[in-house]
Amino acid sequence: MSEDFNMSMRKFLKQVGVTSQQAIEEAMREADTAGKTFPVKVVLTIGELDLEHVVEGKIKGPE
Repeated sequence: MSEDFNMSMRKFLKQVGVTSQQAIEEAMREADTAGKTFPVKVVLTIGELDLEHVVEGKIKGPE
């Protein structure tokens, strides 16, 4: 793959990671999350490529 492709993908994934972390932290602060575990699901889509990628996991709230 080209260097331009790699850089654009890395930039997008960094933006996804940073903004997702900020959104999760804000939601955790606004709710009673102490010691609770929350199921998490992320769906990545690229409509023009007919791509749907799902990642599921768990996030434990702060103690």
